[in-house]
Amino acid sequence: MARNQQTGTRSIEQFNINPGRLLAGKYEVVKRLGRGWEGEVYLVREKNTSIERAVKLFYPQRNPRDRAAGFYARKLHKLRHCPIAIQYHSSDTITYQRIPITLLVSDFVEGELLSDFIANQPGRRLRPYPAMHLLHALASGIECIHAMKEYHGDLHTENIIVQRYGLGFDLKLLDFFHWGAPRPENIRDDVVDLVKILYEATGGRTWYSRQPQEIKALCCGLKRSLILKKFRTAGQLREYLENMEWTTRV
Repeated sequence: MARNQQTGTRSIEQFNINPGRLLAGKYEVVKRLGRGWEGEVYLVREKNTSIERAVKLFYPQRNPRDRAAGFYARKLHKLRHCPIAIQYHSSDTITYQRIPITLLVSDFVEGELLSDFIANQPGRRLRPYPAMHLLHALASGIECIHAMKEYHGDLHTENIIVQRYGLGFDLKLLDFFHWGAPRPENIRDDVVDLVKILYEATGGRTWYSRQPQEIKALCCGLKRSLILKKFRTAGQLREYLENMEWTTRV
């Protein structure tokens, strides 16, 4: 175990937490769900209620003085009325290899990553019409977040969970990124990322030349300046989708 020279804390590169272990005397580990830059997420079961939750454990070198965990908890709490955000419940502390580790407890969201959902579609892409519904659901969710004077900061297909889909998509966001206090640039980055997700979901570079004009009018060739000239906010993008007229059979 090394000591991080920048933060002065000891580094942990991976938690080896096996199913069945009890965390904080309350949460029985079922399995690990994922691993990222800040830490790891586990599916757990509350000891007293048998309710399944998600627990995020932060690597100490990524969470000096609990700044990362505190930011994440406060942000989820602030966004608790935005349907696209996961509901935060509480925080706790465990000792791992004699190091205090912060954990955050939130709802366990069933579904699949958007990247996997797209890969499982015929041709490993979405057809234009369902892709529009996907973009509308994302834009509506991000509009709510922006209305709360917040941002996501790292939107891509690996941190969006698809819970249900039909006429529309029921989505949840993972891993809000912290670039400091919200600035106009953060809002613009989210808008551009929304368009990039549409581009990727419909097949990316391989399929772009064959897309209907409606898709191309949204993607703007992925030119940031053109995207932001057309859609300054997620709300404007949502309104555009709701009022656009289709001239192409899709």
